[in-house]
Amino acid sequence: MTLVLKGDKNFENVPSLKSKALRINLNEDIYGTFAEIGAGQETVRHFFRAGGASGTIAKAMSAYDKSFSDAIYGIEDDGRYVTEARLKKMLSHEMRLMEERIPREDNPNKIFFSYANTVATIDFAKKFKGHGWLGIRFQLDPEEDYNEIILHIRFKQTEARLQQETLGIVGVNLVYGAFYKHHKPKKLLKYLYDHIDNDTIEIDTINFSGPRFEEVDNRLMSLQLVKNDMTDAVMFGPDGNNILPAAILYKKNILALRGSFRPVTMVNMDMYKKSYDIFIRENKVDVDNTVVVFEITLSNLRAEGEIDEEDFMDRARLLCSLGQTVMISNFQEYYKLVEYFSEYSKERMALTMGVNNLVDIFDEKYYRHLSGGILEAFGKLFYKDLKVYLYPMIDPETGLTTTSNNLKVHPRMKELYKFFKYNGKVVDIFDYDDSILDIFSREVLKMIAEGQDGWEKMLPKGIAELIKEKGLFDYKPKKELKAKEKQE
Repeated sequence: MTLVLKGDKNFENVPSLKSKALRINLNEDIYGTFAEIGAGQETVRHFFRAGGASGTIAKAMSAYDKSFSDAIYGIEDDGRYVTEARLKKMLSHEMRLMEERIPREDNPNKIFFSYANTVATIDFAKKFKGHGWLGIRFQLDPEEDYNEIILHIRFKQTEARLQQETLGIVGVNLVYGAFYKHHKPKKLLKYLYDHIDNDTIEIDTINFSGPRFEEVDNRLMSLQLVKNDMTDAVMFGPDGNNILPAAILYKKNILALRGSFRPVTMVNMDMYKKSYDIFIRENKVDVDNTVVVFEITLSNLRAEGEIDEEDFMDRARLLCSLGQTVMISNFQEYYKLVEYFSEYSKERMALTMGVNNLVDIFDEKYYRHLSGGILEAFGKLFYKDLKVYLYPMIDPETGLTTTSNNLKVHPRMKELYKFFKYNGKVVDIFDYDDSILDIFSREVLKMIAEGQDGWEKMLPKGIAELIKEKGLFDYKPKKELKAKEKQE
């Protein structure tokens, strides 16, 4: 029994790497393989050193040579090796061999797993920091189908040896978490950083699948990565699965729209459609090489205080239902978003925004933390030939429409604004639908909450039906609202 002294504080005891590996090894039913490519066999090393590995490790291998790797796992269509597709082939191949070679009849209680990683560590010139895919396919009952956890990491350390050691630690944490923390997926994410500093790696993609994760929404797991400062931005597609940002942004023409999308309205979709039509007509923009990103910042999600995960999921469901790719980011300032995109692409980019957003961009208070102030920010924002597509705003009091020609910025910023305006960096969206300019998300949200009529026609086709069907944004049928009013 542990001795407790007066003044002791409660804290979560983190098992050592040896304890984690030993617990796996000493379980007489857990049995599997390790296949590691690109950074040594750092994960399985911990299991061998912990002791008792003979009852757990069926095989440990590393097909370093590309020809051997292709002979075992096949050749990828793109010829690359550090990819999600490669990792999945490794997991499938090793698990198939396991089932072929270990008869279930002779081992009725065995629960199989296959751990794999494919990694590229930092190069000799130290220009490419390194990254990798890690994954585990496992079961928790012999009669159960397999579960799977797949994640992508980016190294921040500048020595290959340190990156190898970090990879081994994350691998042990993943294997241990899969078996002993699967019932708490949000906490499992945090446990991946056990025994390493947060600034050593970045986890920018993770996906859970299988019977034990049927209730897990991978979009919510994406949110946790940003919320826990594991990465600056995550992306997910219309199917709700997380996407590696590099995979979708690499060498692409990028059009980005930032908003609250609470809920997504006809104005949001008009902004998207009209700016997209302009963008694809620009020089150097290839329509087949263009990606559109709907971005929500973490600061927007925190606008009402603590992050409301259900509210986030409501927004995500609606955008996904419209077939959009969504980004969640830590980038409060627009120039940071552009910097992030420029890590992956040197092609032409554009931002679509409303008048209020552009006025905020020309507010000096947002750039006081920069040594070069607003000029430094604008140098990063208008990277190469980036353009801003400006959607007009109607003043509800005067009825006047504000465009780039009559919007007002701070007097000190007037000449700077003129410079960007006259150099074609700010482009008005003229072909807009003036009948919907008076639609605002906050007003729609209020109407939904109060059970008012008419909000349905302010939203894109099918969105109102989805809100009602799923009860999004606390939607209640009128009869329920009236019953609530009587009770109060």
